[in-house]
Amino acid sequence: MKKPDDRIASALRFTAELVAWVATPWALSKYSWVLAVLAVVVLIGLPTVFSTPGDKKQVIIPVSAWSAWPAYAAVLVSLLAAATLVTERHRWRWLVSTDRRTG
Repeated sequence: MKKPDDRIASALRFTAELVAWVATPWALSKYSWVLAVLAVVVLIGLPTVFSTPGDKKQVIIPVSAWSAWPAYAAVLVSLLAAATLVTERHRWRWLVSTDRRTG
């Protein structure tokens, strides 16, 4: 199977990560500089070290839920992710609509 062209999705994922990298430490710095530094290490460091095989050109430690977790946990999390995708459709449609009346 050919890898899908996900340049737009990749750009959006990177933008979301960039926002998290900036906003989280910034918000935590009000409370503690140590928490802000720890947030940077976690938000940037972990995804750099642990990656889904085939997702990037250079993967340091390849992992996925299905290889890192016990099978029952991977199945449960996969079912949770699938259920979230299905149940969130109406909310996403509402978020992109121009008519956001409650009710």
